[in-house]
Amino acid sequence: IVLSSLREPSEYGMAGAFFNCYANPPMSIGILNEGPLHAALKATYAANGGSAEVQVEQFVADAVRNGTMYEVQTGSFSGLGRKMRSLAEVGPVVLVHPIARKKLIIKRSDEGPWGKPRTSPKHGSLVHIVNELVYMPQMLNHPNFSVEVVLTEEQEIRIFDPKKNRRRGGWRVVERQLLDIVDGVRLHQMEDLYGFLDSELQEPFGTRQLAAALAQPVAIARKMAYCLRHAGVTEIAGKQGNALLYRNV
Repeated sequence: IVLSSLREPSEYGMAGAFFNCYANPPMSIGILNEGPLHAALKATYAANGGSAEVQVEQFVADAVRNGTMYEVQTGSFSGLGRKMRSLAEVGPVVLVHPIARKKLIIKRSDEGPWGKPRTSPKHGSLVHIVNELVYMPQMLNHPNFSVEVVLTEEQEIRIFDPKKNRRRGGWRVVERQLLDIVDGVRLHQMEDLYGFLDSELQEPFGTRQLAAALAQPVAIARKMAYCLRHAGVTEIAGKQGNALLYRNV
């Protein structure tokens, strides 16, 4: 794994002159609907000489700096494949995804704040990027494509929604705000996922062995195994009972 500087994103690839693009197009629906977390991350990658909201052929990149395109995705990677493939054919593109290590939850009603702010018991980790990589496991095989995971501290605003499932408390997330960026990593190829291992992994391995080596739940290991296999990094080596075993190609 190659750690990247999030305040000064590492640059590589072709110069901006290779892009058939212009910076700062007219206000779009995407900007109007932009949340504060997305806006803060976009500003980080557009800083120090970069440009935000840059037209690149039929798409708009969140930022372009020194010829590298940055696309910030705070939600699911589902449905992003076509845009990422198209941008990668033009030049280097980095898909940026935040994962909250610490989250402060603030609930609001029509009358104002509801109760005291509380810290979420859930703590994200950089390796949780596999939850999204399952939607495009082969994209990291493209030489112009990489994924930058940023570990954040966030503030989450929730409002009460009477239409929301009451088993989930009836509260809906309306805004995520960036408080700090505490860590980050850039993945250039799917093999970089092995950098998340906390201990040695012997071949062949199953998802339980992978989970132990990652010090993560089996659910995370299953998604990582899926990504590695579909990216052509591993192959099926047999079975142990009903569980698949994998080896590196």
